Amino acid sequence: MRRFAALIDAFQHATGAPPRSFAPFMGWALAGSWKWLWIAGIFSAIAGVMEVVSALMLGRVIDAALASQLDAFWAENLTMLLLVAGFFLVVRPLTFGLSAASNAIIVGPNVNPLVLTRLHRWTLGQAVTFFDDDFAGRIAQKQMQTARAITDVATEVINVVFFALATLIGSVFLLTTINGTVAIGLAVWLIAYFVLIRVFMPLVRGRSKKRAAARAMVTGQIVDTITNVNTVKLFAHAEHEDRAAIGAIRSFRERALDFGVLAAVFRFSLMTLAGLLPVLLVGATLYLWTQGTASAGDIAAAGTISIRIAQMTGWVSFTLMGIYSNIGEIEDGINTLTPAHTLVDVADAKTLSAGGDIEFDNVTFAYGRSVGGVTDLNLTIREGEKLGIVGASGAGKSTLVALLLRLYDAESGKITVGGQDIRGVTQESLRRQIAMVTQDTAMFNRSARDNILYGRPGASEAEMFDAAKRAEAHEFILDLKDFAGRRGYDAHLGERGVKLSGGQRQRIALARAILKDAPVLVLDEATSALDSEVEAAIQAALERVMDGKTVLAIAHRLSTLAHMDRLIVLDQGRIVEEGAHSDLLAKNGLYARFWARQSGGFIRTEAAE
Repeated sequence: MRRFAALIDAFQHATGAPPRSFAPFMGWALAGSWKWLWIAGIFSAIAGVMEVVSALMLGRVIDAALASQLDAFWAENLTMLLLVAGFFLVVRPLTFGLSAASNAIIVGPNVNPLVLTRLHRWTLGQAVTFFDDDFAGRIAQKQMQTARAITDVATEVINVVFFALATLIGSVFLLTTINGTVAIGLAVWLIAYFVLIRVFMPLVRGRSKKRAAARAMVTGQIVDTITNVNTVKLFAHAEHEDRAAIGAIRSFRERALDFGVLAAVFRFSLMTLAGLLPVLLVGATLYLWTQGTASAGDIAAAGTISIRIAQMTGWVSFTLMGIYSNIGEIEDGINTLTPAHTLVDVADAKTLSAGGDIEFDNVTFAYGRSVGGVTDLNLTIREGEKLGIVGASGAGKSTLVALLLRLYDAESGKITVGGQDIRGVTQESLRRQIAMVTQDTAMFNRSARDNILYGRPGASEAEMFDAAKRAEAHEFILDLKDFAGRRGYDAHLGERGVKLSGGQRQRIALARAILKDAPVLVLDEATSALDSEVEAAIQAALERVMDGKTVLAIAHRLSTLAHMDRLIVLDQGRIVEEGAHSDLLAKNGLYARFWARQSGGFIRTEAAE
């Protein structure tokens, strides 16, 4: 059975960008699986035809029984009865088994991961601004929701639509063998049925789309609150967050009620129409029987078919509601997940060569605003140079680093590394050459080992231990224990490393950067969360790590930058001073004022005024 599950490659890459309209998007999401979707649909259609054949055989058996004498029935009809038994015991179960297997083994388990991995890959390629503008929980919810909805649409179309259409078409042919008028009656009923579907399904689709958007907003709001639960508690804002959640939940409730009212009206209308069919078909066949143009078997066949179709009508319509509901959710997911990437590699992007000078050539970037960021920035950082970057909050320090990492593209000017314009190299190769430790350290809810090895997944255990020891992290890691009883390097750190202190998170981040061993090292307040004793030990380790590397270090604690080869002072996005620590003090400019106004080694924000 598992061999059949491998007929669809559940993790194959998509071709191109996801389209932003429904039908082309479905083609993109399901590309590579269509052959097996059609095969599963054909098996389902054959199973649907078996329903009609069952009714036909029942009618023939009844006619044979009525036409035969009791003592001669078995002898006269043995061959037919064996064929009927073979059909019900072998052919029909085998057909339904193949239909179920193709959908439950080949299609169902593969379509969801196929779509989810494609959506996830596309989302990971978005620029950081995409994630800055939305809830993390909402984006994740949209990926899961859209993949699940596409899977449901695919499986239900196979299970129900192919099955039902084959049954209906077969029923028309069967009734034609009884009387053309009866077949016309079924055709008229089908027209009324499809009109009802045509009226209600677009309404279901629209209301489902609104319900899905409201549900995702609830998820985003709740995840945002839980992610920042420490802040909620510190500011005693549980009631405020409760009101925000209730607002989102109330909106979702209203959209769910809108959908529920529509569903109830639709179901009532449908059941009324379904009840009409047995009356119509059986009544017409009974009339034909009284006229001598239909047999008792025909009445049984028509009755069986009409009751089966009436029952199937409710099932099909309920499923169609689900399909259109899922289509609404898919369209909502398309709106969120398929915007074009705003930061992409050029078609002939090269791999960045290691080493070389870093140059900012008349670079301007203001996040699309008229102020902020950096303006007309010209800076050359020699290979192997240790550069300290100083400035008050908002001076442009983090923007400079973000532009070097190409998290954003400069609005004007260019940045080169080793003479290569970073817009002409792949983003992956650029970022592989840069190791970074930030003040707001990012931890995965994985083991300490996994978090450190993120710097270089192929590193050996010995190399990982060495990096942890150099970052002064080894000892405390050995004492870790998580809720599942995992210890040491196997202990999980909790979401965003919540189970660690700020200093511990920063030391693991340092170990990760040390293990990466990239030629360029960026330290953005890398020791800000450490106590003085640990900081002193790590500073000594960092000096060894920085040896032979190009270093960009940002710190408000100026004493940590005094030993750098050169310092630059940023103010309102421009370099206003540069030089060695002693030279800048001698100039008695902005840097000297920062130094003089420090309290405990930090720049006060009023220094920028």
